[in-house]
Parts: sequence; C-alpha cells; structure tokens
Amino acid sequence: MALTSLLSASDLDRRTAVELLDLAEEMATVAGREVKKLPALRGRTVVNLFFEDSTRTRISFEAAAKRLSADVINFAAKGSSVSKGESLQDTAQTLAAMGVDGVVVRHPGSGAPHRLAQAGWLEAPIINAGDGTHEHPTQALLDAFTLRRVLHGEPASGAAGTGADGKDLAGATVMIVGDVLHSRVARSNVRTLHTLGASVVLVAPATLLPWGVESWPCQVRYDLDEAIAEFAPDAVMMLRIQLERMHQAFFPNAREYTRLWGLSAARLHALPADAWVMHPGPMNRGVEISAAAADSPRALVLDQVANGVAVRMATLYHLLTGEDSH
Repeated sequence: MALTSLLSASDLDRRTAVELLDLAEEMATVAGREVKKLPALRGRTVVNLFFEDSTRTRISFEAAAKRLSADVINFAAKGSSVSKGESLQDTAQTLAAMGVDGVVVRHPGSGAPHRLAQAGWLEAPIINAGDGTHEHPTQALLDAFTLRRVLHGEPASGAAGTGADGKDLAGATVMIVGDVLHSRVARSNVRTLHTLGASVVLVAPATLLPWGVESWPCQVRYDLDEAIAEFAPDAVMMLRIQLERMHQAFFPNAREYTRLWGLSAARLHALPADAWVMHPGPMNRGVEISAAAADSPRALVLDQVANGVAVRMATLYHLLTGEDSH
C-alpha cells in the first residue's frame, strides 16, 4: 500500500514493510559512492521539527534528506517561538505557509504527530521520529533492516548484495529486554517484527511493563536467565533505562537492575553462539549492557546507526514521491 505519512509501525503491512526494506538496500549503495548523492528529491524541502533533544535521529534524517538532494531545515523548540508559548497548530501552519514538502516530527507528547496529520494543518507527509512513550517507527524499520541482513548472511551495514531482498524475518526469535514501559522503540519493534513474521519476547520487571501488554503480539517473561534458556533467541535488544521519564521508583537501584536484567558477560556467553546483540542507543554501559556485550563482535549497535540513514532515505523517498524504487 502507498503510505501518505508514517506515524506508527501499525501503518505498515508485510508487503509495504518489505518494499521499504528492499528500497533501503538500494539506498545503502549510495554510501559507498564517491559522491553520496541522488537527485531524487532535488527542489523539495524537508523540515526536521524536533520538540525534544536528539542526536542520532535528527542527524540521520538530515543526512538522509541531503543524500536525496532535498533542502533541509532543522527546527529546534529551544530558541524558537515555541519557548514563547507558540502552539503546535501555529508552528505547523507557519511551516505550511512556507510550502514545505515533508515534515519529520519528534515530540515529548504521545500522539503529537497523529494530531498534526489528522488536523489538516499540513498537507505534507509526516514522519513520526518519536512521540513520547508511544512509537518510533523508523527505528523499528532500521532494526528490522539490520536483522534481516545478518540473518540472511549479508554484511550488517554498508553496501551489500541482494541476498535479503524480498525476504522477511519469519522464523526468527527476537528478545527485547528492559524498560518497555517508557520505550517507544519497544512498541514499534514489537509491531514491526511481528508484521515481518518474527517471534518477539519481552523480558522486564513487572513494574517496567505497560498496562495491556498481554494483548501485544508477543510473549512476556520476567526472568532473563530463564528466558534465554527457554527461547535461545536469534537476537537480543537491550533497552535503556529512561530515568528522565521516571517519576517514581520502578526498581530498587541500578546495581540490582543490572544483576537481574543486564546483559552481562556471563549472559552474553549463555546466548546461542550466533545470537546478535542490539541496542537503539544511547547505551548506559554497566547498567543494561556490559562493555563485553557492547563491544562484542556480535554487537550491531553501530550498524543500526549506519543503516538508519538508508532506511530514512527509503522512507522519505517513498513518502515524497509515492514510488517504491528509483
């Protein structure tokens, strides 16, 4: 199906998700060229509308748009009229008056990108780059892109062959561990991985699981050691403890959390020998992930970052041109 915006991982059916991943494979070849540019979005303007601090995601979207030859405007709430009390509606209508062609939104309020899309203040396609504790669909796509490559024998990042084209993640088991309650990455990944045929297992203390998680398309466990033994996952994705979103105690202390739910060197050894280690970043080394795991040859963390540019190029291209390939 042709997308008009990408607000949630649930916007993607299997066919569309696979098409975007295949398109991202084409876009990944650009990084290996002497001139890392395509003329696909020449003359278009993309706005990065960030009401929340970001490094990886904002730079990734900026690089993606520029590699497609789009003009990029970076908007940060700090230092803008938002700090003077300007509403989301007025900000959106200002952008519309400027004739922008695509808007990438990160906002601390869950549902803000949906509000932008449904209110009709902007006619341009909208991409959700993270809204509160709700969703982060392009992060889930780049995680799926990275996993699809390694599970089908391709290099984890960079230009590759076409061995993964057209394929999904059927038969794979992915374990997502940690602060699910506050993680928009976890929500989008559960939906995207399930859409692509993978089995998903959430592992967390009961206090860090959201209400209604039993209705999600995944299994839930509370003991990491038992879950590793039971499921022998193909990949383990560790989540950062989001202290900035916590207003009460969800676990006794960081040391206790690390002992029970951190990916220690011993737990890394207990994983299947061919299991991969993932993390959406930024990592809290020594808390949810040990240095041994973060720096392991099986860690895909930097590959995830690299692949984010190709996936976001594919998303921008698809939404702004309405085409699946160039």
